Amino acid sequence: MTMLIVGLILFLGAHLARVVAPEFRVRMIERLGEWGWKGLYSVVSLAGFVLLVAGYASARWTSPILWGPPPPFLRMAVALLMLPVLVVFLSAYLPGKLRAWIRHPMTWATIAWAVLHLLVNGRVADLLLFGGFFAWAHIVLIAAYRRPRLPPARPPSLVWDGVALVAGCAAWWWLIFGGGHVLLFTMPVMTMPHP
Repeated sequence: MTMLIVGLILFLGAHLARVVAPEFRVRMIERLGEWGWKGLYSVVSLAGFVLLVAGYASARWTSPILWGPPPPFLRMAVALLMLPVLVVFLSAYLPGKLRAWIRHPMTWATIAWAVLHLLVNGRVADLLLFGGFFAWAHIVLIAAYRRPRLPPARPPSLVWDGVALVAGCAAWWWLIFGGGHVLLFTMPVMTMPHP
């Protein structure tokens, strides 16, 4: 469990630097340069990600159960609801109308992902992982809405929303039916978790 906690602190902490410690970030950029800061940020983020993945994998089935197991219909509902979550997540990186309409779609998708996964995963390790991302996303979202809204660099296009939809559907299909969830997270989507 320690590895998971350290990984979350490193990964989410690095991703909170701009929000909670902007002066520290500016000082580090002045000291290391733009690329030096990006390199340090990337190394810390990657180390945190590796630790949180390994820590979650080792603690997932041994940490105490807080709630659950979920009924099968809930697992199916969560699997279905992940389709629009993936589409919204991908829209954050494309200049479509969806991104302009939702504002901060990656953060909203992270919140939805965390909530949906907490509905069907009720161990302490799950609460730490998904709850950590849930809290992080809220902090980032609050800070984002306090900043002035800038006009898009180019007019948003429905074509890019179509790309997000097709790519999101393909990613969802691969995760659910193509073995992607097993490959990435060693757990089939519709299989009940270990007791």
